[in-house]
Amino acid sequence: MTQSRIGNFNSMRKIAVILALLTGTAYAQQSFTLTDAINTALKNSYDIQLAKNNIEISLVNNHPGVAGALPTVSATGSDNEQITSINQKFSDPSRDTKRDNVGSNNLVMGITGSILLSNGYRVITTRKRLEQLVAQNKDLLNAQIQTTIAAVSTKYFDVVRQQGYRKTLQQSIEVAKKKLEVLQVRKDVGLSNQADIYQAQVDLNALVQSQQAQELVIEQAITDLQNLMFMKPGTPITIKDTILIDRSVNMDSVRNRLALNPLVTAASKQININELIEKETAALRYPTVRASTGYNFSSSSSAAGFTQLNQSYGPFVGINLSIPIYAGTASKRQLQVAQINTRNAVIQRDNLIYDNEVGMVKTYQGYRNTLAQLETEQKNYQLSMQLLDLVLQKFQLGQATIIDVRQAQQSFENEGYRLINLAYAAKAAEIELKRLAGQLTP
Repeated sequence: MTQSRIGNFNSMRKIAVILALLTGTAYAQQSFTLTDAINTALKNSYDIQLAKNNIEISLVNNHPGVAGALPTVSATGSDNEQITSINQKFSDPSRDTKRDNVGSNNLVMGITGSILLSNGYRVITTRKRLEQLVAQNKDLLNAQIQTTIAAVSTKYFDVVRQQGYRKTLQQSIEVAKKKLEVLQVRKDVGLSNQADIYQAQVDLNALVQSQQAQELVIEQAITDLQNLMFMKPGTPITIKDTILIDRSVNMDSVRNRLALNPLVTAASKQININELIEKETAALRYPTVRASTGYNFSSSSSAAGFTQLNQSYGPFVGINLSIPIYAGTASKRQLQVAQINTRNAVIQRDNLIYDNEVGMVKTYQGYRNTLAQLETEQKNYQLSMQLLDLVLQKFQLGQATIIDVRQAQQSFENEGYRLINLAYAAKAAEIELKRLAGQLTP
């Protein structure tokens, strides 16, 4: 009779596994994959939209007109009406004029076009700086994309980790139910006491409560993931995935790519930008030459007086030369500040490279150590499963106590938690290493 119960229990386990596989297949179409999560985040991220807008701004500014290389054309005009009193005396008294409230008009109009001929190569330097700003903003966009992919991937696998906890609890709950079932059968034939049944029911209730608490953790982890994807919180999504670790990440390859990290390349471009600002500032000390041409019209009329009408009009052309002689040492001090800003940019770039290398080494050390632990932990997990199965069989045969089963369950739960934690830690380290190397892709 005991062997029959063992056979029934093994059959039930096989049926449960088949049902779990069928359930997973039934809901496969509703699964939210890592690619879905990343693409959604890249599409909705406000930070990425802002970075794209910054590129658009730099593209608009990257124009010869902004740098001052194109001609400028301006039109001016003024028309003044006034009432004056006139008192004019001449050698011939008959020409003397003395009148009050005399109306007069002064009309001036003109159009002028000018073009910069030389200003110490400041225009050329400005054009280069605007081009560097476009390239820098593209690097910053790439850095934001890498950061977004890393954050979403890490949180996605955190959800998978929490679901792994739940799976371990569900397996332990099945064992607790079977333990209670065996005790109930024993009680019916007078081989068990009520105290063991109470204890088994308490153990089962505690596991169910832990499972309920874990459901909340999973829901909140999914909400955090939706926050990173800028989705409406509470939107139903189903994640069915496992943690697969790329074991081929190499420290030397990551180190060689640290200089290609988009934040580092953006910092290098900031040095170039500051050096160009130095040249622009230094150009303020050189003469400026502009060519100008245009057309002027001037008309002055008065109701009385010596000159009642005076008009002049016609085109003009000219060369304007401006030589800075002294401006209170302002240009010199601006150049000194620009040079300091360049040195600061170099320090910031070098500090970023150093921090990235330190972070890379520490992350890689954790990555390799976790992979080594995973190999041992996978064996421990398999052993804990075999131990639990063996103790449960012995319990059904009356060769193990309820305490033995509970200890085997606890060992199985601990190993299950440790295994999924190590897998998540290795995956998180892998993601960070690829982010530092700029190798994350949607």
